[in-house]
Amino acid sequence: MVYISYSFSFDRVDLTVFFSGLRTVKPYFFEYKAYAKGRWMQRKLIDVFCEEFQDRNEKYYRHAMESGLITVNGERVSPDHIVMNNDVLGHKIHRHEPVVTGKPIEIVHRSDDLLVINKPGGIPIHPAGRYRHNTVIHVLRKTLGVDRLFPANRLDRPTSGLMLIGLNAERARQLEAEMVGGHIQKEYVCRVVGEFPEGEIVCEAPLKTISYKLSLNYVHGDGKASKTVFQRLSYNGKTSVVWCRPKTGRTHQIRVHLRYLGYPIANDPIYGNGLPWSDLIAKGQTLDDESAEKVVQKVVEVATFPEGMWEDKEDADGVKTIQPRCGDCGLVLTEDPSEKELFIWLHAWKYSGKDWGYETALPEWAEETYSE
Repeated sequence: MVYISYSFSFDRVDLTVFFSGLRTVKPYFFEYKAYAKGRWMQRKLIDVFCEEFQDRNEKYYRHAMESGLITVNGERVSPDHIVMNNDVLGHKIHRHEPVVTGKPIEIVHRSDDLLVINKPGGIPIHPAGRYRHNTVIHVLRKTLGVDRLFPANRLDRPTSGLMLIGLNAERARQLEAEMVGGHIQKEYVCRVVGEFPEGEIVCEAPLKTISYKLSLNYVHGDGKASKTVFQRLSYNGKTSVVWCRPKTGRTHQIRVHLRYLGYPIANDPIYGNGLPWSDLIAKGQTLDDESAEKVVQKVVEVATFPEGMWEDKEDADGVKTIQPRCGDCGLVLTEDPSEKELFIWLHAWKYSGKDWGYETALPEWAEETYSE
């Protein structure tokens, strides 16, 4: 496994503002640069941007290419330019990072080569996509004065709990070897819909990524072997707190296995109940390629992608509602989500290996007396 270290030099000025429990970043100018990926080659530049980067629409991308905001190898090119091997694509933007939780990152343990933290739900770990300043790695680097960090495990943006971060590549490799070898025991807690059965419940349904672009996963006949052990800790008459012990490390494993068992995490915005695609991933259902494609299509159909943020909305009669915009880039300024919309009731509670172990206090929502 190749470890990516994160270090920054361009952003010494603090752009952070805290408001209503949220961490926000003042908009700033930034240029993305990336070598052309294999799937981009021999395609028109306009097609690559419209299909691969859906945060803006074709009208914007054509303007950006014609005005030189989007370049290839540092040069202005037409939207019909054919992307070739070794091309470097550049895109100068006025960056509006999404808000994240304003809760602090708790330091559970620190030594010469290891940092253990309690990550709050609602903040991504590393810079990617629209996030850079509003990430765990960036916040820790600035707070602790550490230039390079090597995360040894990952948590989804809305998930809270323990993270092991090497302060050098060798320590991270050691932790990874322990994880791959099954020598690190992971324990999570979550709050699910309904009265989860008593006793030990084992789910071994195979999991497959059915859309990499959407990071959507589910039980599939061609999926990878997966195993999670569950046990109910409490039930308040409406929801249950469940102890989860994943024995494999598939993406969204706990969330998908709980959905498959019929007890999804109560506030999960992807695998929860009451979503437009919920009927397509019913209890005990194993997908095939055809049914998986229907799920993906439904998610795409109803999902609110950011591309509309550059266009005024139209009502049924075609009348546009003029919305407030950024004076620098024209982005429609939309309302921020509330803090409770940023996280789910899933928490990495305990990690342990040979001769070591770390744990956090239980989140408030995992207490037996909690009432949602």
